[in-house]
Amino acid sequence: MKILMLVPYLPNNETSGGQTRWFNIIRYLAKQHDITLFSLIKDDSEKRFIPDLNKYCRKVRVFRRSKKPWTLRNILLSVFGPYPLLVVRNWSLEEKIAIKKELEKEKYDLIHAETFYVMPHLSKTDVPTILVEQTIWHEVYLHHVFHNVPVLMKPFYFWDILKVKYWEKYYWKKTDRLVAVSEDDKKEMQKLVGSKRVGIIPNGVDSKYYKDISVKKISPPRILYGVTNFEWLQNEEATDVLVKYVWPKIKEKFPKSKIWVVGRKMPEWLKSLPEKDSNIIITENIPDARKAYGAATIMVAPIKGAGGTRLKILEAMAIGLPVVSTSIGVAGLRIENGVHAIVSDTYEGLAEGAVKLLKNPELARKIGLNGQKHVEKNYDWSKVVQLHDPLYESVLK
Repeated sequence: MKILMLVPYLPNNETSGGQTRWFNIIRYLAKQHDITLFSLIKDDSEKRFIPDLNKYCRKVRVFRRSKKPWTLRNILLSVFGPYPLLVVRNWSLEEKIAIKKELEKEKYDLIHAETFYVMPHLSKTDVPTILVEQTIWHEVYLHHVFHNVPVLMKPFYFWDILKVKYWEKYYWKKTDRLVAVSEDDKKEMQKLVGSKRVGIIPNGVDSKYYKDISVKKISPPRILYGVTNFEWLQNEEATDVLVKYVWPKIKEKFPKSKIWVVGRKMPEWLKSLPEKDSNIIITENIPDARKAYGAATIMVAPIKGAGGTRLKILEAMAIGLPVVSTSIGVAGLRIENGVHAIVSDTYEGLAEGAVKLLKNPELARKIGLNGQKHVEKNYDWSKVVQLHDPLYESVLK
């Protein structure tokens, strides 16, 4: 099958989140399909990922997007124009023209788009499309605005959220098939698109990649949050909750442990935390995420914002790291509390779960192993990618 794939960021296996997902999907799909990839980039440094993608794609084309979201141009266009900031920031007229020419020149069986905000690049076409959403964006931003935005700024943000929701719904209805990554997201999407058929293709992980490394545990015990991208609002919020509300309760009962936050694009307030508490360790841009997951004692992820499934949870479990998280944090992963991970929605429960694992290494080992087996059985990329072909074929029919 000849597929044109549209993504907002260049896929690679170095970072986390959607880019890792897309890289692995392309890697496996390329065994059976002919893939042309169109992607946005912020600057030329990202072009270093293209040689790896050329191994799997017939063609890779990249187009510039705004390097920073909060430019005067982007703000004015999002306030006075039809599109929200999320679309304005991820827009390229050059890409829109290139896609139109590509579809006129080449015959494609299918267009596979990831995220609704790449869809404005697509002109009217007879080629069937599927749209995959890793999260429901208006819910993510609404949660952020309610909890983190000053009162005087809320009206601007709410106006932008209304536009996000409008265009999400518009493109969800327009596509031939809509795909979510979790059952919860599927139900929310169906509320907005009615009887529109919504499929599920969950996030995954390369189990072998995470198992094929041996990393010595660091002493004293480290409680990890990461490895993640702090441009994603939920990660900043989760770290704030961990440091302010969960960590003090853990420290009281297990004082020799340390908090370890690992990720990229960290805000300044986070990078300055070790100045206030020497038991908090910050690591930016770690070259190999496995070395953090493998060296940590446990992961504590007090995620509060809904949407999608968490690749960092899957990655931690794939290496055998025991996880403590909220029900939102493990949503869509079919986790059994106390078997594959420890799940609680209170600060006290998260802290108690962490302390329980820190004080009982055998229990931690058992839960880590159970989690690893659960991920390998249900969420390895080799299994997840098998869900694509039936979906593609149903759209073509």
